[in-house]
Amino acid sequence: MSTVAPASDVRRHELAEFLRSRRERITPEQVGLPPGRRRRTPGLRREEVAQLSAVGVTWYTWLEQARDIQVSPQVLDALARALLLDPSERSHLFSLAGALDPTPNAACPSVTPALRAMLDQLGPIPACVQNSRYDILAYNPTYGRLLCDLDAVPPEDRNCMWLAFTDPQWRASVVDLAEMNRVMAAKFRASMAEHLTEPAWKALLTRLEGASPEFREVWARHEVVTQGGKTKYLRNADVGLLRVEHTNLWLGPSAGPRLVMYVPTDDESRERLERLEALTKDAEALVPAGS
Repeated sequence: MSTVAPASDVRRHELAEFLRSRRERITPEQVGLPPGRRRRTPGLRREEVAQLSAVGVTWYTWLEQARDIQVSPQVLDALARALLLDPSERSHLFSLAGALDPTPNAACPSVTPALRAMLDQLGPIPACVQNSRYDILAYNPTYGRLLCDLDAVPPEDRNCMWLAFTDPQWRASVVDLAEMNRVMAAKFRASMAEHLTEPAWKALLTRLEGASPEFREVWARHEVVTQGGKTKYLRNADVGLLRVEHTNLWLGPSAGPRLVMYVPTDDESRERLERLEALTKDAEALVPAGS
């Protein structure tokens, strides 16, 4: 009768093999160590990795032997640096260890030229790319005029949470502001569970708590809601009331970047969004070249 190894055993052995393979590909010179005498095996020795990572030699040896030991995110971070892991390898290391990366790669590869072109080609449908922290990474002209003049907002403030709780123009454009903000804060809390140690998330939370009594009150409820679409009523300053369906298209894992669209649910809203698109084109035509 055959048996199947527990998933935890498989992960530990995969982790051990991965660490060994990364260790053996690095020369002492790459990490500032003297080459020393002739080596019987390629790469660094275990004691050298332990030295570079500031961990015990025995402990690291057990890790490469797939022993059942606990590994903290801080130690994994030190190992990733010592072994010169690139972002993909670092992510793989933390996945194998079943740990949350305290300093993940901040770059967002999702906003490609093709995606930017698609945003523009959606025409009158307001659309943007957001990450799970509600940062607005890219947007088309109609979205840029939907809730406020987004082009006039400093890049560091282009965050839906920040704008919804602090920007007067954005807040005036949302018909059911209190309910919308309650749900958004609950979604933000649900997403933040995977990013509790990340400085950018903590900085945004601290900033919101300092700037908005409304946010502090909503945040204290500890409500949690998962991501999903919803019909919304928006009141644009230029074209009036809009009834739209908030739709998410995921660009990666469900907690990661997403394409957000506000699709009109009736002919009147579509006509008004077409007028808004025309207004944005007229405004762009008035901007002098090179400005």
